Amino acid sequence: MKIVCIGGGPAGLYLALLMKKLDPAHDITVVERNRAYDTFGWGVVFSDTTMDNMRQWDAETADEIQAAFNHWDDIELLFKGRSIRSGGHGFVGIGRKKLLNILQLRCEALGVRLVFETDAQSDADYPDADLIIAADGVNSRIRKQHEAVFQPDIVTRPNRYIWLGTHRLYDAFTFDFQRTEHGWFQAHIYKFDDSTSTFIVETTEDTWKAHGLDRADQNQSIEFCERLFAGNLQGEPLISNARHLRGSAWLNFQRVVCEHWWLRNQHGSHVVLMGDAVHTAHFAIGSGTKLAIEDAIELTRQFTLLGDTPDRIPAVLAAYQEARRVETLRLQNAAWNAMEWFEVCGRRYCDQLEPEQFMYSMLTRSQRISHENLRLRDQRWLEGYERWFARRDGVAVPDGRTPPPPMFTPYTVRGLRLKNRVVVSPMAQYSAEDGLVGDYHLVHLGARALGGAGLVFAEMACVSAEGRITPGCPGLYRPEHTAAFKRIADWIHANTDACFGLQLGHAGPKASTRRAWEGTDLPLPEGNWPIMSASPQQYLEGVSQLAHEMTRQDMDRVRDQFLASTRAAVDIGADWLELHCAHGYLLSAFISPLTNHRADEYGGALAGRLRYPLEVFTAMRAIWPQDRPMSVRISATDWVDGGTTPEDAVEIARAFKAAGADLIDCSSGQVSKQEKPVFGRMYQTPLADRIRQEAGIATIAVGAISEADHVNSILAAGRADLCAVARPHLANPAWTLTEAAKIGYTDIAWPQPYFQGKRQMESLFQREHAAQEQALRHAAAKASL
Repeated sequence: MKIVCIGGGPAGLYLALLMKKLDPAHDITVVERNRAYDTFGWGVVFSDTTMDNMRQWDAETADEIQAAFNHWDDIELLFKGRSIRSGGHGFVGIGRKKLLNILQLRCEALGVRLVFETDAQSDADYPDADLIIAADGVNSRIRKQHEAVFQPDIVTRPNRYIWLGTHRLYDAFTFDFQRTEHGWFQAHIYKFDDSTSTFIVETTEDTWKAHGLDRADQNQSIEFCERLFAGNLQGEPLISNARHLRGSAWLNFQRVVCEHWWLRNQHGSHVVLMGDAVHTAHFAIGSGTKLAIEDAIELTRQFTLLGDTPDRIPAVLAAYQEARRVETLRLQNAAWNAMEWFEVCGRRYCDQLEPEQFMYSMLTRSQRISHENLRLRDQRWLEGYERWFARRDGVAVPDGRTPPPPMFTPYTVRGLRLKNRVVVSPMAQYSAEDGLVGDYHLVHLGARALGGAGLVFAEMACVSAEGRITPGCPGLYRPEHTAAFKRIADWIHANTDACFGLQLGHAGPKASTRRAWEGTDLPLPEGNWPIMSASPQQYLEGVSQLAHEMTRQDMDRVRDQFLASTRAAVDIGADWLELHCAHGYLLSAFISPLTNHRADEYGGALAGRLRYPLEVFTAMRAIWPQDRPMSVRISATDWVDGGTTPEDAVEIARAFKAAGADLIDCSSGQVSKQEKPVFGRMYQTPLADRIRQEAGIATIAVGAISEADHVNSILAAGRADLCAVARPHLANPAWTLTEAAKIGYTDIAWPQPYFQGKRQMESLFQREHAAQEQALRHAAAKASL
């Protein structure tokens, strides 16, 4: 096979040597525009996993790279005059030039032809090649020439960064945050050889321009960074090896994702993208070189499996793309999360968080590192942080005593103290009769109150008969409804130490529908009642009833219904009250521009759309006891172009905070059937995080939170103050107690009659963990033989 690699970076060189090693008869050429043994850039970062993978495919190269590596375990944060260090993170760094020189020498030793100082213009320049590897970087000419086939999605990110070096040596991967009069700068610093460290300085576009760096040349930019980080550099200068770049050398990162990775050109040659040409990963997670190396390994693997002859190329390339796509997207998503964290940290975290919590937030920025993973990396540091977290909330942990995980610390708001941070979400049960809750609800809610959560919400109680979602939804508009809910509240208070919450709402345009198991959102087959909304609408176009636009008289009547239900909630003895302004129900329909098309003062801009929900909330807050908290559930994004955005959600939260709300319950969607949500574990938590930091109000995180590790990670990072767990509580009423046992936290009270169950569950999990650890030790011992 004749193979031409366009681009002599890690992807092209490593693929060339692996394929030459697979079959020395392959005719392989690497074409590079730079001079022999020359390159630009400073250090690159690998993971131990990538090194293990390389060793399997070419031990000689891996050993030489390993010998040149600088290895460190610690991450150090320099922030607000503090230095905080955490260990166990396992990075390895090497100079980019050193890495490429090792690969170049290995290629030459194997018989790969290296052609330098040749700027390949097109894949068409090599018409006799069977396979052309387009590893020509983020600005790939080959990708551009075949853009219609490769379909690249290229996003230029807003932050500015400059990639520098210094001869000051660091013994940890160091992050240094410095505040200026115009905003925050951060430096990403790591040693990569015996004399040099990478020193990347990053900031926002606005801060960059405010300091005049858009008008500075390279020397002026370097001098600015030297002054800013003078305390860190300790007299060592910053240096650049990118003098070939015009202007100031400040760059914007480009995220590249391609829909298709290969094609057959007009000469019959197969062309495949590799490395930065097909996908990029932000330096915040340090995985660009890792992706390039593993691309080369996977393509070689497919040739090994399917055959390395010209006729097998199409099958190999198809298998290669399929195999790499998922792993690449996983790493890119993690890199995207880390990148976004650095893009917004100056606005969202630097001023708001104390150094201890800022460190935790930074370590978990990619959402790939969880709370328990941090415990494996550095148990001493994490327990110290847990001790700090508990102490901040008034929990004194004696020396020698293990601190509680964040989810099991108390939370105090107004005059209420929750025993822990776990909330049972309001979950529709569709089991009421004429709005009346009964024995089913007592058992359902009572079981979950016994199950360890700090706060148990009943499902949305509707403020009128016509405000019910379905005929099976509870109401709070008749005296017997109050008595039935009071029976539940009294039982929970008498038999558990959980608090009881009520959520009030009106279904609006989504009312008069069937129970979920009969057809979610479908109108009743008979007996429908009239429905209303902010504007005329059908939730299911052509299917749902048409909701009429509320008049001022309608608005007064519904507001008074909310007030009557609030008074009933006081009589019930509810500890917590939440107003439902999400999911396309009545008040949500006022807030979203997708459903509010009014021409009066209750429509138009966001302030107008918020006017009626705020009227209702303000009136409720005035009669709800001042020592009891109130929260508001919102759809923090509609997941539809033209709908409510996360930016809007911050303003919505600020408005409710000004009206007296204590927390924002951050849900999303269900406003329009045109929505395109992006699901995943903890997928709505970034909404709670943003609102908490930017609006300055406590939040409840909801959505795909299914294990203690999720809850602890969210709370410890300051992304939310409480976590509402829904479906796991349907499957297991004692979810909170189960998760405590699973993570080995035994200092938690169970209901006294269940004491023997506590001991048994904790023992079962202890044995399970011991068996897993033994299996891991056995596997490690076997691998070392």
